[in-house]
Amino acid sequence: MNYQQHIDINLNRDRVIKLFNSTENLKKWQPGLISFEHLSGEPGEVGAKSRIVYQMGKRECTMVETIISNSFPEEFIAEYHSKGVHNKVINQFEIVDENTTRWVSQNEFKFENFMMKLMGWLMPGLFKKESYKFMQYFKDFAEQKQDPTK
Repeated sequence: MNYQQHIDINLNRDRVIKLFNSTENLKKWQPGLISFEHLSGEPGEVGAKSRIVYQMGKRECTMVETIISNSFPEEFIAEYHSKGVHNKVINQFEIVDENTTRWVSQNEFKFENFMMKLMGWLMPGLFKKESYKFMQYFKDFAEQKQDPTK
């Protein structure tokens, strides 16, 4: 399953990148984030791996992030692997004007077991909605409109 979404953030691109590229900020815009633990490689560089744990409802979801490309300010590509799901995300940051940045997110999901394949086939909108929700959380955090973690 593949899809692309975008959101405009009312900040210049340098500021957006600075906020986005900070692991310290993750908990400020990702509700449910329990931990982010660097595992290997140089943090933030190609090949670096990190373990990310989220609380999703009553269960914990653990995934491993692998950085594929870090060519900020234009692009950041990472792959996320969790039980039954592989997700590649291409994040691009375009200058709209001196005070606006467009974040374009391209998602590619590959499902590795029957249940996840069924979910992806029956409910593709759920994945898109969840991805966009996190983009909106980041926009709100970056523009200081609200703290989604509270």
